[in-house]
Amino acid sequence: MATGMKMKIDPRLKTNNDTGFGTNADSYGGRFINRDGSYNLRKEGVSFFDRYSIYHHMLTLPRWKFIGVIVAFYFAINLVFCSIYLLIGMNQFQGLLSTTPWGLFKEAFFFSTETFTTVGYGRVNPVGGPANLVAALEGMIGFLSFALATGLIYGRFSRPRSFLAFSDYALVAPFKGGKALMFRFAPYKDNHTLTEVQIRVNIGLKVIQDDLREEYRYYELSLERTKVENLVMNWTVVHPIDENSPLNGLSYNDMVAADVEIYVLIRGFDDIYSSIVQQRTSYTYHEIRVNRKFLPMYRESEDGRTTILELQKLNDYEELTETL
Repeated sequence: MATGMKMKIDPRLKTNNDTGFGTNADSYGGRFINRDGSYNLRKEGVSFFDRYSIYHHMLTLPRWKFIGVIVAFYFAINLVFCSIYLLIGMNQFQGLLSTTPWGLFKEAFFFSTETFTTVGYGRVNPVGGPANLVAALEGMIGFLSFALATGLIYGRFSRPRSFLAFSDYALVAPFKGGKALMFRFAPYKDNHTLTEVQIRVNIGLKVIQDDLREEYRYYELSLERTKVENLVMNWTVVHPIDENSPLNGLSYNDMVAADVEIYVLIRGFDDIYSSIVQQRTSYTYHEIRVNRKFLPMYRESEDGRTTILELQKLNDYEELTETL
């Protein structure tokens, strides 16, 4: 983390003390908010099981990890019951065709999958008391497991999301005879529109006081526009760097020394789910580029009847020859 900078910010600027972050610079490590909107925070002091929520974790897992967990659980639980059946003895079953160890393992495993899923094809069935007891227990666990999996899948599908993609970098670009900090984002799902979209952008930076004590200060950045009625295309968010900006007079090296981080919060109304959705992200000084400007990311279709939003150009920018 950067070591802080001597105070260059206009002391008349009003700080924002409602960000939820503290000012003690010695107590923080790394960025405050990750690019995916999660907080860069690890909790200690209570047991893992008190802190961990399986339901919340499964709802927020990436799709490929969620599918992987479901498949891994399915095979693992059937391997457990397969081992139990082999342990109590395959003489507890009738209808077996295999006699080799590998063949009996497959018979036990697939009997377990049929019992767990309540398919029950019927060729192999338990005849002994222990085998029937284990099969009854597995059938109950199968019912409960599929009910839980159904709830998790429904929860993931029914959870409203903003479906916004952000540019990888924030740029310091020319703006109305001066310069401005800019980044942009766009909705990437077809037939998904947010209305009454509002944005708030804050900045956190580390300064060195007269007594050489480092502390974080937070400011809300004034924006050219803080609200749009319909978010159907990309939105380039613009913060003019003028005399009222905490970035006024700061070079990129100053941003590095101040450990600058830009916090973004977007809220909008989802017409499909009829609910408010929000998304967070942040840009650290690593993700700020100076003397750049974004390139257009939409064009007219060949027949002139449609506007095409080119999402692959979300991060496209050009370098300026003149230094701002």
